[in-house]
Amino acid sequence: MTTAIKICGITSVLDAELAVACGVEAIGLNFWPGSARHIDVGTARAIVAAVGARTLVVGVFVDASLDAVRAAIAETGIGCAQLHGDEPPELLAALLPHAYKALRVRDANIAEEARRFGGKYLLLDAYSPAAPGGTGATFDWALASGLARERKVTLAGGLHAGNVADAIGQVRPYCVDVASGVESRDPRVKDEAKVRAFVDAVRSVMS
Repeated sequence: MTTAIKICGITSVLDAELAVACGVEAIGLNFWPGSARHIDVGTARAIVAAVGARTLVVGVFVDASLDAVRAAIAETGIGCAQLHGDEPPELLAALLPHAYKALRVRDANIAEEARRFGGKYLLLDAYSPAAPGGTGATFDWALASGLARERKVTLAGGLHAGNVADAIGQVRPYCVDVASGVESRDPRVKDEAKVRAFVDAVRSVMS
């Protein structure tokens, strides 16, 4: 099985080009104003114009309204919406098939929670009271392995070059998602060496 790679928290065309040059299948742009990686519509539009024909560009939203998500899609050209807040199943349903729900894993009840949401795809992230995502925290991957057999699961939360191969071995996810694990000291800037090491670690599982 080939595991896809998504580099999230991209804030510039430069870093988007880096991700694409490394061969990733998707990048994430954060539209939540509370994130250190938040970008505006103009920057998102420039990133989509630069790399949107070569990789999937995902917009990350936290508790945005349906109208706000649709407006961002129309204004920027992003290909998919990731709903990373407390959005109801009905909001996701209105955006399918070009959207998926991100859920924060606390315990084994995650399987029941996931089944409330439609669509083929699902992202699982670590729960933290501090922020909806991008915290660098991991969770018990055993809680994701069952869902990964039911859905196309993107595994997120504290992944980096040193642990992603183990995560893939345990979960067998459709995709792995990384943000803080490939950043420089500035959360708005990706570290080229870390990005390449992460991609190499994922690809090594397939070799």
